[in-house]
Amino acid sequence: MTHSGFEPDLSVNIGGVIFKNPVFTASGTFGYGAEFSSFLDLNHLGGIIVKGLSLEPSKGNPPPRIVETSGGMLNAIGLENVGIECFEKEKLPFLKSLSTPVIVNIFGKTIEDYAKLAARIETIPGIAMIEVNISCPNVSAGGLAFGTDPQIAHDVVRSVKEKTTKPVMVKLSPNVTDITVIAKKVEEAGADALSLINTLTGMAVDLETRRPKLANITGGLSGPAIKPVALRMVWQVCRAVSIPVVGIGGIMTATDALEFLITGAKSVQVGTANFINPRATMDIVEGITDYMKKKEIKKITDIIGTLEV
Repeated sequence: MTHSGFEPDLSVNIGGVIFKNPVFTASGTFGYGAEFSSFLDLNHLGGIIVKGLSLEPSKGNPPPRIVETSGGMLNAIGLENVGIECFEKEKLPFLKSLSTPVIVNIFGKTIEDYAKLAARIETIPGIAMIEVNISCPNVSAGGLAFGTDPQIAHDVVRSVKEKTTKPVMVKLSPNVTDITVIAKKVEEAGADALSLINTLTGMAVDLETRRPKLANITGGLSGPAIKPVALRMVWQVCRAVSIPVVGIGGIMTATDALEFLITGAKSVQVGTANFINPRATMDIVEGITDYMKKKEIKKITDIIGTLEV
């Protein structure tokens, strides 16, 4: 039997920020936080990562831009967002009322965009960390995603690091031949942590119209279908770098989350699950706690990276 009153310690330290537990919301799946406040107590989450922000507001792609697929979904939202100014004025005050650290996800069309955003965020109190999305097309390099070229990925991260004292987490794209090459290059540029994986590129076709189901033709695949790929990439990256790794990809339950932690991830992000069950993050926190109590594991850090191969 477990000890009476035994409460496991779920806290993790990533980039110098202490999170009360290792369950974060994934960018783009949880709005700006307030949208989910009627479903769960946001103070019980490890971290809230907001929808990706750009310098200017963006409308994103035309619809249809979400399609259900077997074991997941495709999205081509196109990073629709309110822009950094509106975020600071209208969305951040609510987030600052919470005890949960806020992580701002940023993206740009050029390296200069990323640098400007980082400089802007540096002046805003109440933001614990920056997550850099490098899975966007680099306009000046003919639309090649920043995250698929090791040197360009390095340069983006270096430009962000030069403009901010906040810890920087870099979100890696899985749409590469060897993710460890990018991971090492980004670590070299000064990244404080890595999060992976972002969505896998996919598409869906409508048999009746013989047209793509997404207006954008292709979109990002997320959900349970990508979990085995995400788990494999997290395992590879954990062995290749010495900075903390945050696992993302098809995490629906506490079991999924624990698999990522055992594989070496310091924390996890829950994305697609939020669309199916708005309380998914909370259920996962509770499930991890129950598992630790059952196994009499006092600290979450005693589970992390314990995979035996």
